Amino acid sequence: MLHRVSKMNPIAEAVKQLQRGHVIAYATEAVFGLGCDPDDELAVQRLLRIKQRPVEKGVILIAADWSQLLPYVDITLVPDEKLDQAFASWPGPFTWVMPAKSTTPRWLTGRFTSIAVRVSAHPQVRELCQAWGKPLVSTSANLSGEAPCRTRQEVALHLADRVDFILPGEVGGASNPSQIRDVLTGELLRPA
Repeated sequence: MLHRVSKMNPIAEAVKQLQRGHVIAYATEAVFGLGCDPDDELAVQRLLRIKQRPVEKGVILIAADWSQLLPYVDITLVPDEKLDQAFASWPGPFTWVMPAKSTTPRWLTGRFTSIAVRVSAHPQVRELCQAWGKPLVSTSANLSGEAPCRTRQEVALHLADRVDFILPGEVGGASNPSQIRDVLTGELLRPA
């Protein structure tokens, strides 16, 4: 059930929804994303059901800064020069697949021993993650196989009956969802 924007600050309302285990929609650099608490298995499973996405594929975590991603990434397995390469691309629409800590939940990594992470340049995403205090699951706001929503109105039209809250906002200037690369090999997994 979609919660209407109240007189409360929209970021504060979004955080309240996340704390309740709800799924929200929010603007990113190129498209609207669906997000939830990455540590709440029921919330992640619900998000995956909304997307019609199998858990085996894993998800992306989006954050305001690198420190928010440290609980999920095993940096001991990433050479400094590879980390420097990722850091040079952030904040921005660049997602890096990095080795996951053994404690990172399988509902985030799927069938992999790695996790996809991004430090966003989108001001509202950064504000949201800072207010929330940790990263969000971030996947494009659409059903699998359909075009991602680029406006709040499109999200309301296609997903209003499935998400709990749509954060007012506009996408950034990127024309495509984030580029995804493997931090260890440099392999391009999804072009921008």
